[in-house]
Amino acid sequence: MEVIAKPKGGNIDKMAEKVFMESINILGGLKKLVQYRNLTWLPSLAEAAYVVVLKNEAAKTYKEIAEILGITETTARNIATADEEKVIEYIEGELEERPKEHIAGGIAKLAYKKLKESGKLYEGDEVVIGGEEIEVLDIDWAVHVLAKIKGVDFPANKDVLEERLKGMVIKGKRIEDILEKLEYPIKSPAELLHGIKVNLES
Repeated sequence: MEVIAKPKGGNIDKMAEKVFMESINILGGLKKLVQYRNLTWLPSLAEAAYVVVLKNEAAKTYKEIAEILGITETTARNIATADEEKVIEYIEGELEERPKEHIAGGIAKLAYKKLKESGKLYEGDEVVIGGEEIEVLDIDWAVHVLAKIKGVDFPANKDVLEERLKGMVIKGKRIEDILEKLEYPIKSPAELLHGIKVNLES
């Protein structure tokens, strides 16, 4: 996704990546998301990070944000106006019912404020999760895979996944070649990401 904008203090993509990573930190880190099978949250968090940065740093309207990201104006507005306090109360188990707020939006807003107040939003290009620097692409490909398989029923067979992911190249490897080496059916999105990761490292 190419985002062209004139931010106040830096590169929109880099700032959105930082907000995305900080959102994952707020949720307890990537490992926790994997353990709780909440990897499907990643595309929503990435989307919310872009909305928050485009709204606050590039002064884009909801209509412009919707056009840039390929989402509806309503979604952009719901993300940007989410009540972060209610979202945190929900995540920490203090609310019995899920609030009407956009959960990823509330988390991204919290992450943005934290980075902005600490001055880290505009610092360097390093992206950190759980105290360790990581390669942005390690998260980037996972987000793209999850976005493409949204709505797929699991367990899933190879044909379905190939149809959704065809044409992708991850770290120089064709997705078709990677999928060829996995065992089917794939039980969950987390299992698919793990299989791709293992294949990339082999």
